[in-house]
Amino acid sequence: MVKIRDIELGDFPLLLAPMEDVSDPPFRALCKENGADLMYTEFISSEGLIRDAVKSVEKLDIFEYERPVGIQIFGNDIESMKLATEITAKTNPDIIDINYGCPVKKVACKGSGAGILQDIPKMVKMTAEIVKSTSLPVTVKTRLGWDEDTKFIVEVAERLQDVGIEGISIHGRTRKQMYKGEADWSLIAEVKNNPRMHIPVFGNGDIDTPEKAVLYKEKYGVDGIMIGRASIGYPWIFNEIKHYQQTGQHLAKPTLDQRVEVARRHLEMSVKWKGEKLAIVEMKRHYSNYFKGIPHFKAYRSKLVTTFDLNEVYDTLDEVAEKFKGVELLV
Repeated sequence: MVKIRDIELGDFPLLLAPMEDVSDPPFRALCKENGADLMYTEFISSEGLIRDAVKSVEKLDIFEYERPVGIQIFGNDIESMKLATEITAKTNPDIIDINYGCPVKKVACKGSGAGILQDIPKMVKMTAEIVKSTSLPVTVKTRLGWDEDTKFIVEVAERLQDVGIEGISIHGRTRKQMYKGEADWSLIAEVKNNPRMHIPVFGNGDIDTPEKAVLYKEKYGVDGIMIGRASIGYPWIFNEIKHYQQTGQHLAKPTLDQRVEVARRHLEMSVKWKGEKLAIVEMKRHYSNYFKGIPHFKAYRSKLVTTFDLNEVYDTLDEVAEKFKGVELLV
């Protein structure tokens, strides 16, 4: 049984990665229904929380059906991160997670996210202060290093454990790689196999099929897997991996009707939670995967990603259900 403190996650948990404008409450609800064992919120700016910025505060919304759920924060100022931790703890998440992995320029080049990988002593000090400022378990998501010359993750993970973190998720790329090339899980395995490590080590990067999940579990020995991009527009990935792991057989792919129904529910929940305009915009990244494998779908995909009219989106989803009824999906 993999545990973060007293939170039981199962024998080989599957985690939903924190993704900006993706892992919001509507999407998390769908992932929970489809087998995610632990989910994290979108990352939340520590400065935004301290200033009581609406967008940051909204991201603190969590619901009982999601548990266990972690709230992820980021920032580059230690005092601000401590204050943000205290604010976050009041919303009663199960876990507080620190983002030391975001590679995007506006975050990393200001010393937040993966940017702190250029200053390991500060990373360790910040982590220690956050751990001391809350009674909740603290976890970390990070990368192998800043670049090829600074892949110190084995030492870094050990030092973060020593100051009190209770779980670590590692993306198998450096910040410089962004999302290019293939994720290197060999160093993640070194962290896991370090005899001094006793906290759960979760691997992240490139897991997009049940076969790969099982292969990487056996090859690298991690405690669980964090899934990000493969879940976008495809919350079924979690149960598909679990079914394959348990039986060696593939779970039946969702039917066209199921895809339309879930996409519609996702949109409806998003409209309710964040408003019509933002929901329409942020749903656009999901449609390709929701309807992947439908032949001759280009015109409908174009409609879904170009319109800003909610009724037109719903009408297009109805058209898809009718037009492709009985069509065999290519995947």
